[in-house]
Amino acid sequence: MLVDVLAVGLACGLAYVFRFGFTVASSADATSLPYVLVAVLAVPLWVVVTLLSGGYEPRALGVGAEEYRRVLNVAVRFFAVVAVLFYVTRIEVSRALVGVAVPSAAVLTLVGRYRARKWLHDQRARGRGLRRVLAVGSIEAVTDLARHLRRTPHAGFAVIGVCVPGGLSTLSVDQTNLPVQGEPDDALSALLATQADVLAVAGEGGLPPGRLRALAWELEGSGIDLIVAPAVTDIAGPRIAIRPVAGLPLLHVEEPRLSGAARLFKGCFDRAVAGVGLIVLVPFLLAIGLLVRRTSPGPALFRQDRVGRDGCVFTIRKFRTMRDSAEEELDALIQRNEHDGVLFKIRDDPRCTPVGRRLRRYSLDELPQLWNVLAGQMSLVGPRPPLPAEVERYGDDVRRRLLVKPGLTGLWQVSGRADLPWEEAVRLDLYYVDNWSPALDFLILWKTFNAVARGRGAY
Repeated sequence: MLVDVLAVGLACGLAYVFRFGFTVASSADATSLPYVLVAVLAVPLWVVVTLLSGGYEPRALGVGAEEYRRVLNVAVRFFAVVAVLFYVTRIEVSRALVGVAVPSAAVLTLVGRYRARKWLHDQRARGRGLRRVLAVGSIEAVTDLARHLRRTPHAGFAVIGVCVPGGLSTLSVDQTNLPVQGEPDDALSALLATQADVLAVAGEGGLPPGRLRALAWELEGSGIDLIVAPAVTDIAGPRIAIRPVAGLPLLHVEEPRLSGAARLFKGCFDRAVAGVGLIVLVPFLLAIGLLVRRTSPGPALFRQDRVGRDGCVFTIRKFRTMRDSAEEELDALIQRNEHDGVLFKIRDDPRCTPVGRRLRRYSLDELPQLWNVLAGQMSLVGPRPPLPAEVERYGDDVRRRLLVKPGLTGLWQVSGRADLPWEEAVRLDLYYVDNWSPALDFLILWKTFNAVARGRGAY
């Protein structure tokens, strides 16, 4: 809330100075309402609209794109509220002031929320502000839940004990032994013993009918949160809805949004950004191409067939980062592959040129793919474009990556790039396919700049 107050206050101040300079101005009507007062009142009004829109709900803060989506919704609703208020009160307000203040408030709020999130993640990485979780359920469900929570420590959950059947003393999860506090029916006594503040029921939970409701009653007033992790994994919040039917809370999972108006917006946005990017970067692209030609024999661009949406093959364009004979030398290096799965990666690939290593480190070799985006063969954000030989080795589940256009960047690029194991890279790509949204795209694009600047995982 403090971040929002500062961001909106700064936005209103900038809009006022932009429109009126440093003079005192008033609205052009009989009420003569000072614009300074209008700017001051806008700050608490923004906070109230955010509060009513769920922008401060703890479950939406700190992780995922939902927080940013709600901020954008707040900006639209705030504009609507302001328009209605001024219409009802018949106060004439400068359109330029509102036109600058609302977008500026949205942008500054998003930046402030992002910085607050990075601070929060840093604190959680140091072991601060973590919620102590006791996981209850079958061995398989609890193991899967603990593995997911360990994979995302910035979410703020730390599993400190489990209750599973079988009389085990410890449960091994990714080479870490979690203490078993008893059977699922021992959850309440285990909560007292571990001083956990979250009880997480995993999957079916191994609980008899009615036991979950009884647990909810028994935890009332204790300050301990009860959460249920269903067997449906890697499905984002916007696709999930709870629909009560005959007293049963049914979990409804919507189909992925693979078509419609949102996809049309994505395609138009991709082409617009790619077109502007190619025009603006022309001198830079020519300089890189000239540098590649001057430092090693061969063409500046490297062309290769890749598989796009629905299995369509297209030609990708990249700046050449290896010797011109790199493809012929591949068979001799296949045994040195350092990546699991179907990818071929060598950290110190002897085929790379000195200039090529620098281009790869900061992903500058990918810039010519803006032409593929402009041509509609790729998107700015999406799964990695695979080789035909890689697609031939895909299983049925991995083929879901081909339901969307491949992207210049994606979840796997901002989560570790080539350092990620194949299984994790596939999981991230499938998560993107199943949970795509404009807000998630903008979040990935924002994170891409940070990942590229650090140059980690690119080789």
